[in-house]
Amino acid sequence: MTLRLRVVSADGRRFEHDVDGDEVVVGRSSRAGLALADRAMSREHARIRRDDQGWTVEDLGSHNGTRLNEAPVEGVRRVRDGDTISLGGSVLTLEIHGEEGSPSGDSVIYRSAKDLLQSVSGSTDVSGVGAANKKAEGRLHMLNQVNQALASSISLEELLELILDRAFVHLKPQEGAIYLRDTSGNDICAARRSTPGRESRPMHSKSLLHEVIDKGMVAHVVDSSVDQRFSESKSLMMSGLRSFIAAPLLDAQGALGMIVVGAALGVRSFRDEDLELLVSLASVAALRIRNVRLVAEAMERQKLEQEVRLARQIQVALLPASLPPVPGWELHGGTLPSRGVSGDFYKALLRGDGSDLAFFVADVSGKGIAASLLTASLEALSALPLEGNDPPDRICEQVGTLLFKRTPPEKYATAFLGILEPSTGRLRWTNAGHNPALLLRASGEAEWLKSNGVPLGLILGARYREGDLTMAAGDTLLVYTDGITEALNPEEEEFGENGLVEAASRHRHLPLREMAAGLERDLDAFARGVPFHDDRTLVIVRRSL
Repeated sequence: MTLRLRVVSADGRRFEHDVDGDEVVVGRSSRAGLALADRAMSREHARIRRDDQGWTVEDLGSHNGTRLNEAPVEGVRRVRDGDTISLGGSVLTLEIHGEEGSPSGDSVIYRSAKDLLQSVSGSTDVSGVGAANKKAEGRLHMLNQVNQALASSISLEELLELILDRAFVHLKPQEGAIYLRDTSGNDICAARRSTPGRESRPMHSKSLLHEVIDKGMVAHVVDSSVDQRFSESKSLMMSGLRSFIAAPLLDAQGALGMIVVGAALGVRSFRDEDLELLVSLASVAALRIRNVRLVAEAMERQKLEQEVRLARQIQVALLPASLPPVPGWELHGGTLPSRGVSGDFYKALLRGDGSDLAFFVADVSGKGIAASLLTASLEALSALPLEGNDPPDRICEQVGTLLFKRTPPEKYATAFLGILEPSTGRLRWTNAGHNPALLLRASGEAEWLKSNGVPLGLILGARYREGDLTMAAGDTLLVYTDGITEALNPEEEEFGENGLVEAASRHRHLPLREMAAGLERDLDAFARGVPFHDDRTLVIVRRSL
């Protein structure tokens, strides 16, 4: 039995993951078999394993637990095809494929689409008057018509309707459908047609889709009622259709989907020449569909790029142009987005009469435009609480409650909030599920200000604790996001907290802007060309007097 996981990640991405072997560990770590950038997920969250009886799921002591079909997983639980596993903010849908038997007799015949297309292409000589030559001539005439019709500039919907129209004219089926595979690997019925007076029904069979699209086979189904692989398709059985031919929409880059036509046995029985005609039509149609998609994708990409540029402009406007000057102190802040717009956010302001400095660093769940929108919400929701006189733990409680009530459940933010009294060096702070802030003492000793609360917006009514320390002259505090410590090199090793301590210590005597630039150079040298997959934000606070 093979296992495919249909994944909906915490940031809304959809993709498929085929399990290679007898088990896969799912978690936040880059070393997990299925690694997901999900803050609510443990580094090694759950294990899915195959045994003699099938597949099982086991929680690996995660902080937030694992749920199977919304029920908590305790111990080892057996799973079935179609089950859902929820962990963190991500959902996995299981697709389990058993060992399929061979067709019963000659009820279903599968052939290589490429081989059939080559044999058809080699029989295009129409000299003479034989029956075979007349068939070749008819096929060429049809393909000529199709090529001319499909050459016009039309939408994808119009193109699919035109393809079905040609199939109905030349093959005379009762039902026809075109399935297209989307970017998430789902096979969608993009167009469907039936003869007048007949109710159109879905012509859906997982077995047929798998053989035709995944394996690149053409299918000639003589009688679907005598083959067990079609027995699970209730809609197919209810349709009364028994005879089918199907061909993949195949081009040089792979299968885009399939075209299938069918009829009741008493109405129409398809022959080999019908299959040859369909595979020829599918080949021409695939090229046109690919071209239409490329044009549509280019237009969509251009539109998205414009939206990203606008979102970036808006987000830059939300970030402080400069940090407030504080006598006796140095401040520096900056962010580098990984995807044009950032899911990171920081701000600093003098509160009340200017006796206190508040600084706030946050990392929202997800990436890209969706994360930037959540960042804008966080900036608005935190503005008023930060300007008041409340301590950091109380401010986090207020912001966390507002974020929970005004955003979807899977949206949250880790954050570090510091309230500094510049005259004394007293720092009161709260860490809401964020990376531990690094305090470099003037002596060179490193201290970590670790988490003392859950991420903002994750739990309604969450309470937070306050930390308290005093910064002396020469002490430097670095507040950062995990895009720095979780940066990878070609060996998939993380920069890590040790790397940050070493780099910060090496540059700690420099002015803060130069210190930040030195850290960035060290990070680039460590990564050695590996792209940064997460935003990087750094705020540095140093007491100079």
